[in-house]
Amino acid sequence: MKFYTSIGPNPRVVKMFAAERGIELPSETVDLRGGDNRKPPYTNVNAFGQMPALELDSGVIVTEITAICEYLDETQPGISLIGSTAEERSQTRRWLRWADLNICEPIGHGFRFAEGLPLFKERIRCLPEAADGFKAIAQDNIVFLDGNLADNEYLTGDKVTLADIHLFCFMDFGRNRGQSLNDAYTNVGRWIAAMEARPSAVTSALDAA
Repeated sequence: MKFYTSIGPNPRVVKMFAAERGIELPSETVDLRGGDNRKPPYTNVNAFGQMPALELDSGVIVTEITAICEYLDETQPGISLIGSTAEERSQTRRWLRWADLNICEPIGHGFRFAEGLPLFKERIRCLPEAADGFKAIAQDNIVFLDGNLADNEYLTGDKVTLADIHLFCFMDFGRNRGQSLNDAYTNVGRWIAAMEARPSAVTSALDAA
């Protein structure tokens, strides 16, 4: 396998997931700031130019971070971070979907349309006038998240799953780029502290900035 990686929260999700699972990923770094993800040879791997991508030994390309993590989870030995039963997998996927739509995507749009605008304005359609609204949507939904974490150590209960890793990588990215966490959200603050103390969070952060 070869993992095409770069800066940013999306590649970090896969790297943190792989670290938690004890999976070593041979990697090739693509210069996202320099725009190398938007031209050959990388667009021969992923025509959309999005990061990251996983090239399998068969030559098949897997894109989208959830698909990459699920492939690794299903094909590599070790304890699943998605779930060992249908019920566990349903809860992981439920919270992953909720977190992605309601917090991660708004954080990403809020960054790309504001602090990240100089980098993204020539690459994708940007809506600078919508940046504050997307940031507010993320904060609104963090209120709901804080309530859920009042009775749970992690999103689905008492153990870390892909949903926690995905959400943490995006929230950690956002809070260091103009989308700080309100101190009133004490349950979320406790959860973030627990996640960032994990060795996988430390190693995956080394080149994620």
